[in-house]
Amino acid sequence: MNTTTRGTLLLLPAVIPTFVVITAGLGTVTLQAFGLMPLVGDPELSWASFDKHGADIVRGTALSLGIASASTVISAIVGMAAALAILANSRVVAALAALTIPVPHLIGAAAMGLLLADAGLLTRLFGIDSAAWPQLVGGTWWVAVIAEFAWKESAFVALVVAGTLATRVHHYGEAAAVLGAGRVHRFLYVTLPLAVPALAAACLITFVYSFGSFEVARLLGRPYPEPLPVMAVRLFASIDLAARADAAAVAFVSATLCVATLVVALRFLRRSTLWR
Repeated sequence: MNTTTRGTLLLLPAVIPTFVVITAGLGTVTLQAFGLMPLVGDPELSWASFDKHGADIVRGTALSLGIASASTVISAIVGMAAALAILANSRVVAALAALTIPVPHLIGAAAMGLLLADAGLLTRLFGIDSAAWPQLVGGTWWVAVIAEFAWKESAFVALVVAGTLATRVHHYGEAAAVLGAGRVHRFLYVTLPLAVPALAAACLITFVYSFGSFEVARLLGRPYPEPLPVMAVRLFASIDLAARADAAAVAFVSATLCVATLVVALRFLRRSTLWR
């Protein structure tokens, strides 16, 4: 038995249940969204749930994409810098990144709210009047939401990239230094190309998670417009059973966008020379 077959067989006990649960969930959402599994009334193929909240779905999609994109970019920059610090034997940065990972996003959102609110820790620390403090929590630009995602996911990006570079970058870096390359050239032509595959994979995970997360945007964001996950949960929790189909429609759009992002990104990465 070769290594690939053995690895596949070892993964099957985890992959099969996960595949069954995800397929069943997505299948149920799809059927409900298109009116084929209604809780009220007869099954009938329909776009009514999508048309009913069409404008809000468009706004929610744009908002979710904006939050996820901003969070991913900041996480990539901060995470890459933290990874380089970890590779330079910064134990403080490594410890902070490792301690950040286990913190649930719900706890992180509550902490970020207490830190950035107009009556929070920062206003008291700097002695700024709450009326003069910008509306970072529940504000127009969703600053607190993006800050929470960036804080949590940058630690994830840092550990992924540092783990990938730990066994490779020193050898190539030393060879480039011997050949006369300076620090900037070693970073641009050695470290960065070696980090791109891991950085891209970590950023892809960060984007999809930020796009589909509910609790952070619900706690720290505005009541309207709503990101797609917040809208889906609100409609699902409605006392009107007919709203379940509307929630399924919103969840279907969110899931479809996430899957499309994964497919397009993976196809692009596999064709990239840096991935190879």
